[in-house]
Amino acid sequence: MANLNDRLDGLYWILPLVSAAAWLGMLLAMFIVWEVQGSPHYVSMEANQRIAYISDIGAQELQPLFITGACVTTIFLDLSFFAERWLRHRGRRLAKNLGVAEKASSALSIFFAIAGTCGLILLSVFDTVSHPRLHNGFLLIFIAGYIISAIFICAEYQRLGMHYRNLRVLRRSFWMKLFFIITEVLLAAVFIGTSFTSRKSIGAVFEWIIALIFTCYVLTFFVDLWPARTNHQRTSSIEMGNVDRATAEYGNGNAIGRRQQSKPPIGSIDAATVGHTDGTAVHGGQGYDGAGSGLRLKPPIAQNY
Repeated sequence: MANLNDRLDGLYWILPLVSAAAWLGMLLAMFIVWEVQGSPHYVSMEANQRIAYISDIGAQELQPLFITGACVTTIFLDLSFFAERWLRHRGRRLAKNLGVAEKASSALSIFFAIAGTCGLILLSVFDTVSHPRLHNGFLLIFIAGYIISAIFICAEYQRLGMHYRNLRVLRRSFWMKLFFIITEVLLAAVFIGTSFTSRKSIGAVFEWIIALIFTCYVLTFFVDLWPARTNHQRTSSIEMGNVDRATAEYGNGNAIGRRQQSKPPIGSIDAATVGHTDGTAVHGGQGYDGAGSGLRLKPPIAQNY
């Protein structure tokens, strides 16, 4: 059973790929069908509107595809959120959450992601032809939900980066998600400003752009979960980054406090250590970790990671 769980933990990176593939495939299918049909002017479109919104196409015969794509995309994306939270809670394959702030940020990001999920699924069900007000309301919930969720997950990664400063994947993911937040907020402002005026075609263009950028956001979770594909022992040593052996051993927020009381074993101090009062590593004899590696490590000290 333990081996099965380890194997499953290493396959979570597939979840965001399924989500992104479903979303991008749905968008391409809807746009291609609209083009092949000769770019028809739907009843939900304004008289001077030449480009259809995603919702305009999704309110027609392709509504089953729209609903299915929305469900598959958001469900697998939410599963990616839960998988990332689970792996960081265990701290075996991804960098472990060490503080309450990180765990709270993660929980809030999941909450608002679920809100965004409900918004997207409901807007696909309540189409813009039969339920225009409900549709627009759920659209705003969808956009706001995932943007706020991204803000909280950036806050979590910023806190994680303070503990794991040597872990590049956290920095990459943080900046990618921050780019998504800034870009989507700017594009959403233009989208809202044009959609509720006479410039519907411009608003439709920006809606398609926002949807495509959302695909990139989904793929950032592939970046987050990809390191978990390797063996958990090997990944743990990589994920620890700047966190020393004491943090890896205790694996919780109390590790820093306990390191202040850590003292090197008496038996590990030999003549080679004499004169090295700065605690730097020296070769020879049994190491500080007791593994006999020949590399003596300085005793853990309290640091602000």
